[in-house]
Amino acid sequence: MTSQVSNEAGEALVGEQRSVPAGSHHGEEKEVRRLDRVIIRFAGDSGDGMQLTGDRFTSETASFGNDLSTLPNFPAEIRAPAGTLPGVSSFQLHFADHDILTPGDAPNVLVAMNPAALKANIGDVPRGSEIIVNTDEFAKRAMAKVGYETSPLEDGSLAGYRVHPVPLTTLTVEALKDFGLPRKEAERSKNMFALGLLSWMYHRPTEGTETFLRRKFAKKPQIAEANVAAFRAGWNFGETTEDFAVSYEVAPATKAFPPGTYRNISGNLALSYGLIAAARQADLPLYLGSYPITPASDILHELSRHKNFGVRTFQAEDEIAGIGAALGAAFGGSLAVTTTSGPGVALKSETIGLAVSLELPLLIVDIQRGGPSTGLPTKTEQADLLQAMYGRNGEAPVPVVAPRTPADCFDAALDAARIALTYRTPVFLLSDGYLANGSEPWRIPDLDELPDLATPFATGPNHRTADGTDVFWPYKRDPLTLARPWAVPGTPGLEHRIGGIEKQDGTGNISYDPANHDFMVRTRQAKIDGIQVPDVEADDPDGARTLVLGWGSTYGPITAAVRRLRREGQPVAQAHLRHLNPFPRNLGEVLKRYEKVVIPEMNLGQLATLVRARYLVDARSYTQVNGMPFKAEQLAAALKEAIDV
Repeated sequence: MTSQVSNEAGEALVGEQRSVPAGSHHGEEKEVRRLDRVIIRFAGDSGDGMQLTGDRFTSETASFGNDLSTLPNFPAEIRAPAGTLPGVSSFQLHFADHDILTPGDAPNVLVAMNPAALKANIGDVPRGSEIIVNTDEFAKRAMAKVGYETSPLEDGSLAGYRVHPVPLTTLTVEALKDFGLPRKEAERSKNMFALGLLSWMYHRPTEGTETFLRRKFAKKPQIAEANVAAFRAGWNFGETTEDFAVSYEVAPATKAFPPGTYRNISGNLALSYGLIAAARQADLPLYLGSYPITPASDILHELSRHKNFGVRTFQAEDEIAGIGAALGAAFGGSLAVTTTSGPGVALKSETIGLAVSLELPLLIVDIQRGGPSTGLPTKTEQADLLQAMYGRNGEAPVPVVAPRTPADCFDAALDAARIALTYRTPVFLLSDGYLANGSEPWRIPDLDELPDLATPFATGPNHRTADGTDVFWPYKRDPLTLARPWAVPGTPGLEHRIGGIEKQDGTGNISYDPANHDFMVRTRQAKIDGIQVPDVEADDPDGARTLVLGWGSTYGPITAAVRRLRREGQPVAQAHLRHLNPFPRNLGEVLKRYEKVVIPEMNLGQLATLVRARYLVDARSYTQVNGMPFKAEQLAAALKEAIDV
């Protein structure tokens, strides 16, 4: 959904208006409280529809105009054992009337659909928060399955929380009794009842969800109307029950955004759109050769929908075939992409080295996840940086670009394509599971804001031999970029040798000459070192002595932590890297301004290792590898300790 916003003071956001479902009413006796932000977490079995519930609440929140950030969290198994801790799926949403950067450290509201959901999430919920519990699922056997010897709803263990016991399943079945559905089918709509209740509780719009449900189940109108009825019943329950005496309003974030048309977008979707935009701006067909792997598969799914934009997708039989097909498409004149995660990068490494040798544009999109090996397929990590930098045999330098937010994945894709096309090189784009599945508002750019990526192909001879013959040399380089010409096969007069054995400078003939190999290796490195990237800027309003340096998805937590410290009167500077190879030319100069440099990473210190080696700076690592993004409060405490030392 999209909405128009303005940053002019006092002008409200224009978007979908809040409405009341048919049959409900406004209870004048109920209190409405105004809040500046809220963090809600929906949690239940992987089959309870928590991701759909969270996504719908997010969409309505985006249409209302709040700034937001989300954190989906789900099991690696397609359908984990019901009622178990490993099977818990959750979706956290942070929304506010001001600019926010993270999905929040701890939920103000937890919706727990069963004992496992409560057990798995209660440790994150601060005292005083609200907990909505589906009491129908708290049977003795279900509680015993997750280690509850007594009912947490009765033994006092939830004292200090504002607990709302709600028989969600029973109420849903009762609301759908006239639809003639089997009980099990009716029970599946309990997530929509919960969504309706929370939509009432936080004054969310409703038309979008009802339209979505009717469209989603268009071939099953009875199911569609049953879900709409459950959704409305949840709203009406909140409106009429005495247990919910207060509802809350979070105003649109009228000052958070520059003017424009906005939509809610996830990182993988933004990246997909960025690749399509890059191909259109380059006037090239887009080719994706890919093998499905979590959390990158959504890009394959999305791009496969856009054949009308000249996109061709190939779901290969394995990772090696996927990148091989993509490299072949690059040779044939396409903007070529392969998508994967860390384990797939390992399998693709030989072909990436071939792409370095052939000097062809190729985008390797790595949506990082916890490793090593199969690791944590649905959890996030930043541990592929050194793999992207050095994970090939021989000297095979590759540029590395990393987006910092879900919406920034769009711009990062355009940037990576610019580098690949301009310099004829494979480029790594390092996203991660947190960015891929998380979402935030994204301003849809105007076409005239997009870069011109037009890339000319070679059209004829480019060298004259000593005897005056005009010939084509495939490795005769542009003096500014050191890029070789891009010759599309089949073009008359541009026939040339291709393969992985070292090329002779200029002619491209096979060469075993030691001096030529030394020259070609150093030339390929010089090409990467010469890539033009913007200078890094340090945000330092107070003349701090400590710099926090980040990359990729740590941007949100780092920025939130820095804001906290500054509010407390602690001077601290911040800089963030999009380009990790080559580094910005002024990075060394920026680092030397500060007495202390702290680098938070979701790995064991990979960027810190590179910075120490390159700039001889005693950069300090602050790391975690628990599959989750940093919490702002945790990071603020660590940074304060570093400042005080």
